[in-house]
Amino acid sequence: MRTLGAALACRSQGSRLYGKPLQNLHVESGTTILGHIFSVLERLPEIHATCLGISEGLDNEPYKNLKIPFIVGDERDVLSRLIACGEAMEVTDVFRITTECPFFAWEQVASAWSTHVETGADVTVIEGYPIGCMFEIFRLETLKESWEKGSERHRSELCSLYVREHRDQFQVRALEAQEPRLDVRLTVDWPEDLIVCRGLYEALRDQAPLIPLAEVLREWDSKPEFADLLSPIHRPGRAW
Repeated sequence: MRTLGAALACRSQGSRLYGKPLQNLHVESGTTILGHIFSVLERLPEIHATCLGISEGLDNEPYKNLKIPFIVGDERDVLSRLIACGEAMEVTDVFRITTECPFFAWEQVASAWSTHVETGADVTVIEGYPIGCMFEIFRLETLKESWEKGSERHRSELCSLYVREHRDQFQVRALEAQEPRLDVRLTVDWPEDLIVCRGLYEALRDQAPLIPLAEVLREWDSKPEFADLLSPIHRPGRAW
C-alpha cells in the first residue's frame, strides 16, 4: 500500500528574512506560517503523517517545541533531511512544500496523489500556479536515488534538481493549472512578501486554515498595491 507523508525542511538562518517559517502570519492570534501549513496538512486525508526536517544549530531549537514529529540533520544537505523524514514516517512517498509558503494549492493534493499512484510516477508536480503554491510528490526511493547519484548541489535546497536534469530516467507527471497565474507571488522570502501574505490572511482568516486558493487570488487581484510592492523581487518562472 502506498502512503504519503509530508516532509517539511526547516531552518531559521536566512540573509533576507530570519526565521521565515516561524514568522507570524497573523500577529494577534500568533498563527505562524509553519503552524498554518501544518493545520492545513493535518486536514488532508491523503497526508498520512507530517515530519519536520530541522537543520542542525542552536538557531533551530525552537522548531523542536512545536509538538510536530521531527528529525535533525545537516544544514546544507536538505535532501538527506527529506529522506530521513520519509524514513521516520515509514511512508513510500514524500510530499514536499517549502515552509515559507502558507497558500500552497492544497485542493490539488487529492487529484495529484491519485494520478501519482495510478500512473506509477516517480515524481508528480503541479505547474503554472503562483510562486509559493506549487508542490512535489516523490517516491521515497527516487529521493534516495537522487542523493546517491547526485552531487553536493543536488543535495542542497534544490532537492528536485537531479530529477530535473535527468528527466529521461524518471517517470515524471507534471499537472498543469487550469488557469496559470505566474504573475502572482505567494511565498515569504523577503519582508515585503510577509506584508502581503499577512494582508491576504487577515482578509480571509475566517476561512482558515483551508482557505481556497481561488479566494486568495481574488483578494490579490483586488489589491493592486500587493503586485506593486512585490514587483522588484518577483521573478516568474517554472521549475519543471
